[in-house]
Amino acid sequence: MKNNFGNIRIADYTYDLPPERIARYPLPERDRSKLLVWDGCNISDHIFSEFPALAGCESLLVFNNTRVIRARLIFRKESGAAVEVFCLEPHNPVEFSMNLASDGPVEWKCLVGNLKRWKHGMLESRFVHDGRECTLSAERTGTAGDTIIVKFRWNESTLSFAGVLECLGHMPIPPYLDRDDEESDVSTYQTTYARINGSVAAPTAGLHFTPSVLAGLDSAGIERAEVTLHVSAGTFRPVKSELICDHMMHSEHFFVSKQTLERLRGRKITAVGTTTVRTLESLYWLGLSLFEGMGSKDGILSVSQWEPYEKEGEIDTAVAIDCLLAELERSGRDTLEARTDIIIVPGYRFRMVSSMLTNFHQPHSTLLLLVAAFAGETWRKLYDHALASGYRFLSYGDSMLLAPRN
Repeated sequence: MKNNFGNIRIADYTYDLPPERIARYPLPERDRSKLLVWDGCNISDHIFSEFPALAGCESLLVFNNTRVIRARLIFRKESGAAVEVFCLEPHNPVEFSMNLASDGPVEWKCLVGNLKRWKHGMLESRFVHDGRECTLSAERTGTAGDTIIVKFRWNESTLSFAGVLECLGHMPIPPYLDRDDEESDVSTYQTTYARINGSVAAPTAGLHFTPSVLAGLDSAGIERAEVTLHVSAGTFRPVKSELICDHMMHSEHFFVSKQTLERLRGRKITAVGTTTVRTLESLYWLGLSLFEGMGSKDGILSVSQWEPYEKEGEIDTAVAIDCLLAELERSGRDTLEARTDIIIVPGYRFRMVSSMLTNFHQPHSTLLLLVAAFAGETWRKLYDHALASGYRFLSYGDSMLLAPRN
């Protein structure tokens, strides 16, 4: 079955995006952004502050509460050459919260800019914490796939690695913004409800929410739930292969509490952002695997890239959730931890998500394929309308609510 879906040509999923339509900075007020609404037939234009009146009180609104870390570290060699170390995900300890809370040496899988300038030896960078000068050192210790394993040490035992990143790191704003990060990005490239450290890219559909909009949702009786998926840099990776079957999808780590799983059961769900969509749809396939008697690989549940297209079994979504709850009960845990490599392409049938809020994505991207999978060929009409109507595109741009009437 994979081959039928894998033969999709990425060249068929593009559009002309003029550079000036890419929002390089956010609007001064998040909820003054434009919101395109598609009900399955009609397109209408709104302002995001109207979202509580448009979301639908019968739907459970699910957010990704991940928090972007200052993942980019700049070191300078004695020669003056700059080496950028981009922390992608923990290597040792492998658990995000444990690694970021560590006050001793940690290892991360990293991308390294100007790697030819760092063949061996330590890199060092100095910073000030509580009036004292501190030093962070970086050492190459190996490789993992296309990443470099880097060990970090610092000489301030009262400081966690998360604290080191707060002192020294730069916000990992998307490369297509074509600018250096600025102090304002520390707050604007972060959702107002971000809680759990771990992402190296923001779940950008959530950037439009303000305390006022969230209060409006509560007043309208719209229930909210949270999941945590730590967004990886792979979200920006362009599809360079002609056929989607030759593209390797990025893997991402996610967590869903027992309470959230119980609330998802039998509900109509609106997902805030593609990362939330990816998490929710992965839950179905994890539940199906458990239903079929298949356990975790390497101690953690996971969904492979093409698994949804190769499976022949089918169960009700409530049964899938029940299987996940039973697994938590069996293991004595309160939170489901898993990984997903899932790719959602046209032809995919959504099991968990009824509606989604999302920004406008890059041409030739897997995120655009996901939108096309949900909206069908109408995605072209939606993007044409947005281009003709002055919408702003990509991470700091405007959004659309895809809410087809069923």
